[in-house]
Amino acid sequence: MSLEAEANAIEAKEWPAIIVRPSRDEDVDAMLGIYLHHVRKGLDVLQAPLYQAPQKEDLKRRRKNMSSHRLPHLVAELDGSIIGYAYAVPFRKRPAYRYVVKHSIYVDPNHLHRGVGRLLLPALIDACAAAGYRQLIGYIDAANEASLKLHKACGFIQAGYLSSVGFKYGRWTDSVIMQRSLGPGATTMPDARSSPEPFHQAIGFGWNKGSF
Repeated sequence: MSLEAEANAIEAKEWPAIIVRPSRDEDVDAMLGIYLHHVRKGLDVLQAPLYQAPQKEDLKRRRKNMSSHRLPHLVAELDGSIIGYAYAVPFRKRPAYRYVVKHSIYVDPNHLHRGVGRLLLPALIDACAAAGYRQLIGYIDAANEASLKLHKACGFIQAGYLSSVGFKYGRWTDSVIMQRSLGPGATTMPDARSSPEPFHQAIGFGWNKGSF
């Protein structure tokens, strides 16, 4: 049984209406609202305007570009509403790192602690493995114990620790680097026939303007 199936079997007993599926254009408005809440949370009101929010049409273009390059972009849907989403992007743009992706998960603040992340993360892991990637990386706020526990439960291990790299809530924050092998990981050589497309073809998502 896949990680996604195991998670769905557990969560279905409590929240049977939550569905994880690939994102669509009509999901962008909801995803943007969730994203802006999280990236602005904890910022000083005088600093927040310095952040240039991504535009809806630009996000639609990025989402389609990700899909065409086998980079998973998933949403969690409850009764027709998007309550969370997850995606993977290139870890590095150079060809040597083409088998590694990094991920992000965002959950609607009104639906925290409902197991949304426990549905999205296993589904994202399975999707990344199916696309031919071998390693998945996550950067997690060191104070986010719930997220750290979730990642450990899904097979991630701590691969590094970055001190004082963020500034939110009027204080410096640390980030934990979590890593998980996908599929055979490093135990076998990659199969060129099933390799992900070169990342240099997937650049142009506008990462410097803020990932989404």
